[in-house]
Amino acid sequence: MKTNAQAVVIGGGVIGCSILYHLTKSGWSDVVLLERDELTSGSTWHAAANIHGLHDSTNISRIQHYTMTLYKELEAETGQSCGVFQPGSLYLAQTEEREHQLRLQAAKAKLYGMNFYEISIEEAQRLNPLVNYDGIRCVMYEPDGGNVDPSGVTNAYAVGARQRGAEIHRFTPVTATDQQEDGTWIVRTPKGDIQTPWVVNAAGLWGREVAMLAGIELPLQPTEHQYFVTETMADVAAHDTRLPSVSDRDGEYYLRQEGQGLLVGAYEKDMKFWAEDGTPLDFAHDLFPDDLERIEENMMNAIERVPAVGDAGIKRVINGPMIWSPDANVLMGPVPEVDGYFCCNGIIPGFSQSGGMGLMAAQWIIEGETQYDMFAWDVARFDTWATKDFTKARVQDQYAHRFAIHFPNEERSAGRPARTRPIYDRQKDMGAVFGLNVGWEHPLWFAEAPGATDTNGFTRQNWWEPVGAECRMLRDRAGIIDISNFAKYVCKGPGAEGWLNAVFANSMPRSVGRSCLTPLISKRGGIAGDFTVIRVADDEFWIIGSGMAERYHKRFFKQVPLPDGTRFESRTEETCGFNVAGPKSREILQRLTNTSLSPEDFPFMRSQQIEIAGIAVLALRVSFTGDLGWEAHCAAKDQLRLYEALIETGKEFGAGPVGSRALMSLRIEKGYGSWGREYSPEYWPHEVGLDRLCKFDKSFLNKDAANSAMTSPAREQLVLLHLDEADTAASNADATGGEPIFMDGRGIGRVTSGAYGYSVGMSLALGYVSGAGAGDRVEVMVLGRPHRATILKEPPFDPTGTILRG
Repeated sequence: MKTNAQAVVIGGGVIGCSILYHLTKSGWSDVVLLERDELTSGSTWHAAANIHGLHDSTNISRIQHYTMTLYKELEAETGQSCGVFQPGSLYLAQTEEREHQLRLQAAKAKLYGMNFYEISIEEAQRLNPLVNYDGIRCVMYEPDGGNVDPSGVTNAYAVGARQRGAEIHRFTPVTATDQQEDGTWIVRTPKGDIQTPWVVNAAGLWGREVAMLAGIELPLQPTEHQYFVTETMADVAAHDTRLPSVSDRDGEYYLRQEGQGLLVGAYEKDMKFWAEDGTPLDFAHDLFPDDLERIEENMMNAIERVPAVGDAGIKRVINGPMIWSPDANVLMGPVPEVDGYFCCNGIIPGFSQSGGMGLMAAQWIIEGETQYDMFAWDVARFDTWATKDFTKARVQDQYAHRFAIHFPNEERSAGRPARTRPIYDRQKDMGAVFGLNVGWEHPLWFAEAPGATDTNGFTRQNWWEPVGAECRMLRDRAGIIDISNFAKYVCKGPGAEGWLNAVFANSMPRSVGRSCLTPLISKRGGIAGDFTVIRVADDEFWIIGSGMAERYHKRFFKQVPLPDGTRFESRTEETCGFNVAGPKSREILQRLTNTSLSPEDFPFMRSQQIEIAGIAVLALRVSFTGDLGWEAHCAAKDQLRLYEALIETGKEFGAGPVGSRALMSLRIEKGYGSWGREYSPEYWPHEVGLDRLCKFDKSFLNKDAANSAMTSPAREQLVLLHLDEADTAASNADATGGEPIFMDGRGIGRVTSGAYGYSVGMSLALGYVSGAGAGDRVEVMVLGRPHRATILKEPPFDPTGTILRG
């Protein structure tokens, strides 16, 4: 066994073998995989191994599409059969909401050149005559859908990796992972130790245990999961071609041909956890006792839709373990706090994602970044607030609602509240309806009385009118927005200015009280983040950024060493804040402070440390609403007192609380982008309008990548669109994000954010397009159907910035 390697992959399931294969395919041949038992042990060997391409997330769809096309190439390359069956998949919609979801996915498939489209009931009946199509609103067909052989795929990856020089050691458990002073790791096994700069945890059911060897806690929880295979069925055997699989998610089961029978699986409401206190080390190719009573309701749904199932005998039942993250997505990427430790854990649709997951992992490890924005999979999206109790509650909810539609703006209550601020109870009493933001409860909107909850759907919901009232109140008078969930940092010391200049693309403010906006540049020259930097003293700066990306951004900050005597630390938990915005905001705040807030004394983008209602705050003249406004940041212990003062004084001016749904609408009216939607590593500075904030007369992180990107023509451009009122009124829906954009039948882009602009009376969307510009007429596929739209030349609210700077 090698004593040194470029990377050591722990875990010989389909994901570990795919990562090993893709590392070698990307040029690393000195890599090793260690498996405690036999390849495929754990969850891989008993997986149903269905494959499908479409997902609600565009980038995950790309990953799955890559995976589906890889398997036959892998067979040809290695000579190892992957057992690929691709008779196609039928997707059934029983409800209007499911129809909306499927039509939107079909529109995305057309945009990205994927094979997924609507067929008639008659054509579906011809393809799979066993299905009862009564009550089906529409059927989508994916010709490439099907299934693979779990062992065949895993071994094909293993063969491909070995052919390129990788070593695989079975029956070689990892007993320790010890990081050395130089940052490398010693991976210890009974057969010897390996030193490596990269440990890759792909240990499947044992992902938690392997992570703990390095002192890392991962929010993962295994469950039981069952499917059964019928005896030979005459109706199946009589069919001269393989039947397409059936995706009837409204019925909460999945079904496909297996041999001359059918395989039927379910995610039941009465789910069952397993190994809550740790996965047994002696578990390998094991199963649990059958427990079909738990999935009886799902089975009855399957029988109603495919009556032949009810007449078939059951040949075998598979009841095996799966391991889940709190949102059912993989925990993937380098652990921000620990150098050289890569996770790939908690995978559910492994055979639909294995190839793309391996490719992304190899890119991340070797090149430092993936080609797609994969924050939806990033291990950094969770932190220590995702406790064991939170994880169990969310996993239970995810499992029981596996096939439920994840609606735009939907907030699920499981596991909450996880973290609350001092004003949580006060906001609840005021009628706040809360959402989850990096574990924190934060107000989405305010109802007339406490106890209201969201309704969910693709069309306008019960919060649409109340949010409109909040927007109009702020634009006409003023509103008070809780912005405590923004990430806040302090950099202090003699090297603070130099360090910040070396991290961020813009030049740091040179005098106390001044601020700047700045991008953070990614490895490939895209936008890794956008920040506001405020100079509060000669040697001290405050930095404000995206709250959900705080742990993600640690990776970038670590890349530039701090000078001696200078410190950089997060103040997010101990600091809270409010944005007071609107034409009356100056009057409200002036009632509460002796500091002059006149335009001459407190201009736009300036800051001062002042007192509001006797409370020390850092006040910043800026507003994400695009209106006149200030941010006021205070100590968490003072949050409730400051809020009460702002709310009480605001009442005199007809102002009140405003939630984040209104903020979304207001910032889109102004054409402001936000990180995770408009800004991501996929987009270059000149594509998003941030190129003017990149100063190439100094050195900064990934400057060369930014320069290379910006000397290339923009691939697409961020634009603001106005959707036709007649179309949005007819559908009772606005764009929300992800909708394809077409012009003259040609796909030209997609929406990143959308909302109704209440104060301007327009349905609006931000998005990226190529080959189109201001004044062009396009079609936005809201609900998967064309909605006429016009690309705007300028934002409809305060296009010249006169109000903002007033």
